[in-house]
Amino acid sequence: MNLRLRCVHSLKEKRSVVRPILDGAHRRFGVAVAEVGHQDSLREATLGMATVSGSPRHAGEVLDEVERFVWSFPEIEVVSCERNWMER
Repeated sequence: MNLRLRCVHSLKEKRSVVRPILDGAHRRFGVAVAEVGHQDSLREATLGMATVSGSPRHAGEVLDEVERFVWSFPEIEVVSCERNWMER
């Protein structure tokens, strides 16, 4: 998930915007989540999220909820979102 961060002027401010998203997604939805790109950019962040489920439908529902959660933060703009599936 690629994000554009509004009103960020330092990496410390960026962390204060990104950290609640990462912690909240992990705590509320049980997904693994990390900032995986643009770590040195002030106004951009790329987040990666992963979930494991017994069915693709349930995994999709969890990721839909996580996506809505991220969209709820007014200080960010979601630029793009991509999903990749691994099935056994």
